[in-house]
Amino acid sequence: MSAERRYLVIGARGFQGGAVARALRDREAIGFVRPGRTVPGLPVVEGDLADAAAVRTAFEGVTHASVVLPLVYDADLVTTYAHNVVDAARAAGVSRLVYNTNTPVPDEDTGLAAYETRRAAERVFRESGLPVVVLRPPVYLDNLFSPWNGPALVNDGVLAYPLAADRRVAWISHGDLAEATVAALDTPDIEGAVVRLGGPEAVDGPGLAAAFSAALAKEVTYTPLGVDTFEAALAQVMGAVGAAGVAGVYRYAEVAAPDLFAPEPQRLLGVRFGRIRDWVAARRWSVWASS
Repeated sequence: MSAERRYLVIGARGFQGGAVARALRDREAIGFVRPGRTVPGLPVVEGDLADAAAVRTAFEGVTHASVVLPLVYDADLVTTYAHNVVDAARAAGVSRLVYNTNTPVPDEDTGLAAYETRRAAERVFRESGLPVVVLRPPVYLDNLFSPWNGPALVNDGVLAYPLAADRRVAWISHGDLAEATVAALDTPDIEGAVVRLGGPEAVDGPGLAAAFSAALAKEVTYTPLGVDTFEAALAQVMGAVGAAGVAGVYRYAEVAAPDLFAPEPQRLLGVRFGRIRDWVAARRWSVWASS
């Protein structure tokens, strides 16, 4: 299979695209990254998604492409990214393009860039006439293995996250996403599909804490984190504009439909996502322990 195919991973340096890149390392694959970046075990083409010529170069000889757009919340710029990818993919004659929206996409207009820029890009891809599959993930477990959550969780048994305690989420991992992406790239006759991804367990905050308690053999309690507090902390790392964009995901969660982050399990791709408890048990949480 891989001898006849050439895979391109757009966003191969990021957390989500990086997981896809790792899943494709045993195939003929390349990554598209910003100048000066590298991807272990994968050749790369450097460039900016706003540079149409660079995107065309990346697509030369490519048959299958995984697209994860950066966390940019300027609608015009994101639309430019999508059009550049579509034009290059069309010129290359790709057989399958898989677009990961980064978040769920609500049915209604939210007025929030976190969702509406992803919706705008999805529209460009779906209306392109290309053989496109769209993946809409819920929330990633990997967000919890971070400097924001790890220390309090390990040292104090407190799991704080900017979702209400009664918000049910079908959490998945970046590894689950990569598995779904590879399946979406390879599964025949699913062009045009929009797949709402979700893990096998849709849990609320206390249910998430219970999975952590079982895996870590210690008591863990869930505490809803204020979105303003979350945004302020995130701004220290990614700047005010980016932090506001990401925080929009959780602001809307306060009024969203109950199933926004907890879709019914999908069977189209034939993949089975892991349990929360198993994911927690496989992480080295001791890195966050205080001395």
